Amino acid sequence: MSPVHSQLHLHFSALDRARQVYVGYSGGLDSHVLLHSAVAVLGAERIIAIHINHQLCEQATAWAEHCSAVCRALNVELQVHVVDVCKQASSIENTAREARYQAFEKVLGEADILLLAHHLDDQAETVLYRLLRNSGPRGLAGIPLTRAVGRGSLLRPLLQLSRSELGSYAREHQLKWLEDPSNIQLIHDRNYLRHQVAPALSQRWPDFAARIAASASLCQQADVLNRELAAIDLKGLAETGERLGWSVDLSALVALSPLRQANVLRYWASLHCQSPPGYHSVMAVLDNVLAARQDRVPLVVWPGGEWRRFNDRLYLLPAGWNEVAPQACEWQPERPLNLAGGALVASPASGPGLKLLPGERLLIKFRRGGERCRPAGRVGRTSLKKLLQEYRLEPWLRDRVPLIYRLSSTDKEAEQLIAVGDLWVCEGFVVDEGDCAYRLRWDLAP
Repeated sequence: MSPVHSQLHLHFSALDRARQVYVGYSGGLDSHVLLHSAVAVLGAERIIAIHINHQLCEQATAWAEHCSAVCRALNVELQVHVVDVCKQASSIENTAREARYQAFEKVLGEADILLLAHHLDDQAETVLYRLLRNSGPRGLAGIPLTRAVGRGSLLRPLLQLSRSELGSYAREHQLKWLEDPSNIQLIHDRNYLRHQVAPALSQRWPDFAARIAASASLCQQADVLNRELAAIDLKGLAETGERLGWSVDLSALVALSPLRQANVLRYWASLHCQSPPGYHSVMAVLDNVLAARQDRVPLVVWPGGEWRRFNDRLYLLPAGWNEVAPQACEWQPERPLNLAGGALVASPASGPGLKLLPGERLLIKFRRGGERCRPAGRVGRTSLKKLLQEYRLEPWLRDRVPLIYRLSSTDKEAEQLIAVGDLWVCEGFVVDEGDCAYRLRWDLAP
């Protein structure tokens, strides 16, 4: 039995239980070997090949046609997914990868498995690449054998085999594959590692890829331990889901050693954010945010999210929450109002609530400065700025809280501030109970 078939047989029970087995098929050597061997081991009727057309080169259509011809010869069903990749992106490679996995996520259902053709040399290149990008144990763990994708999972059954072993299989079975000309362009970091660094390492250490893979396995074990410790530490930080994002107790975090602080920050972000924070972002929190004075609201932003500090708590906010500025608008309280990044809802209240009349139209505005009002039950009017401080609304939300106005019945041009989000109702606009009593809820998307 060939080494390729042997690796697939190691996962036969999992593949046999799968509802559907998909194979990522680019047309290149690696994926062709995977597709051919999967058909040999599982049977063509169990396989659906997926080809992603990134539309990045003139040959893209011809490549899809080649893949279609190969699949017809193997009696394998082929799905071709055309994706849009921004050619102006700072890293086309990363953007193409994101588009590719988004397509995979749409395809995979419950109990489906996607096979990908990453191999031992890919693992070594990945670890070297991440080592040069200041990665820690999680990054240096390299390419995982399996992980969840969408509702299904992916499996890389060839991860223990070298590129040369796949080449031997391809020649033995007289396979014909595509060569992507971009794979030899040394301007790309991974190509430079593959064509310049790896051959030099191989001359000195012929088994360097296997050595690197072994170290990656140790890093994976270290990462598992780090995450287990971080989970324990996070339980002691009193994590709370906030109106926007999440927060932890700052004093409890500061009580940890700096290494454990950094570890739990990375773990916390991994639970809620799509992309992890880098080394410099985490260190900025430790150096600048944790040590900031009480009257400061420091900020650390990375592509996956941001950290802020307020009221003795450290906040983790999702990325892009403030990209769209809220706009003034009219509101019919019978219907939820979609706002930038959230919603305003009025629901009938069983007790005291905001007095709203049937068919009433309200105005929604946002703070500009100088507003004054009087919350129900208080004496005298106070500036909105001081009230928001008193109610401890997070500073970054104070310009986004909806201010609810009613037009005066006697002067159509006069506006009366009747409520501020769901924080308070103003004096004179509260009803004890009845059909006119409503409770407001201001939600922000997590």
